[in-house]
Amino acid sequence: MNEIKIIPCLDVKNGRVVKGVNFVNLRDARDPVEAAEAYCKEGADELVFLDIFATVESRGTRLEWVKKVVEKVTVPFAVGGGIRNIEDMKSLFDIGVDEVSINTAAVRNPELIAEASGKFGKEKLVVAIDGRKNPPECGLPRLEVVVKSGSEATGIELVGWAKKVEELGAGEILLTSKDADGTKDGYDLEMTKAVAEAVSIPVIASGGAGKLEHLYEAVTIGKASAVLAASIFHFGEISIAEAKRYLKEKGIAVRI
Repeated sequence: MNEIKIIPCLDVKNGRVVKGVNFVNLRDARDPVEAAEAYCKEGADELVFLDIFATVESRGTRLEWVKKVVEKVTVPFAVGGGIRNIEDMKSLFDIGVDEVSINTAAVRNPELIAEASGKFGKEKLVVAIDGRKNPPECGLPRLEVVVKSGSEATGIELVGWAKKVEELGAGEILLTSKDADGTKDGYDLEMTKAVAEAVSIPVIASGGAGKLEHLYEAVTIGKASAVLAASIFHFGEISIAEAKRYLKEKGIAVRI
């Protein structure tokens, strides 16, 4: 079994790490540079930085925010939010970012996935997929892709979209359940498992972690290759070391 990665996520607005519930009601959490330094020291396997209002505000990623974090990180570092084209990706790689994550731009222009994968290599490209569950018989897919920080429905069936992004050259999928986000009630295991079993590339589970058992369930039931969390780490409820010890004791391979 491959080692399961533990990945803290920095959702950034106005230069600060924030956290909400269901993508709204954001509250201040901490400084992104301070957070990045702390998580690297605590043993994070990777770090994700999302400029969460870039697409909503129709702008590119704030490079000045990213630069400050890049100077301090000692683990692989992925950045998303406001990445619209190859030039935006190059700007991030030029300042030291390891991977880029695209979401809305990929839905709008799927060929961007193939172009980026061909130019930079699939190992540099994460496609983020935000999804929600719809009630039966509503005329929409049960698992539907949403974009623009979850504010816009697409009508796209989520598992089919995951298969397509893999075919186009994505190296990894960052899968977030809008319904579970920030609730601390657990990952959407149905959604995670459906995607993980449909593709062969790694799937990062995101949205809903509230206790150690949720991390274990994401891996064993949801079949995720990595678990991403925000609230539990930002507010000191669970440490990365604690999460790794717990998973190791449960027989999950992690990097200690």
